[in-house]
Amino acid sequence: MKIADLKAGTGNVNLDVEVVNVEEPREVLTKFGKRLRVANATIKDDSGEMTMTLWGDDIDRIKGGDSISIQNGWVSEFKGNVQISAGKYGKIEVK
Repeated sequence: MKIADLKAGTGNVNLDVEVVNVEEPREVLTKFGKRLRVANATIKDDSGEMTMTLWGDDIDRIKGGDSISIQNGWVSEFKGNVQISAGKYGKIEVK
């Protein structure tokens, strides 16, 4: 699958991409009162670029220039932008 093919609401996405950059993490408060770290990364392949949302420990494992494999990712839309994350059941592997 390629970035250009992704649409919001698509699940079970497997992608091999390059990380362009990772923004500074920020802290968000969940509806259950738990604080979580989140950061946006820009990823690309030969079809285009998109935003990837990184949560928790993935923020520290991934940096600009890395080649990664996203397995069982989830595509959503946030503030009008399509983005991908590993979600609850997905996995990100640094190559």
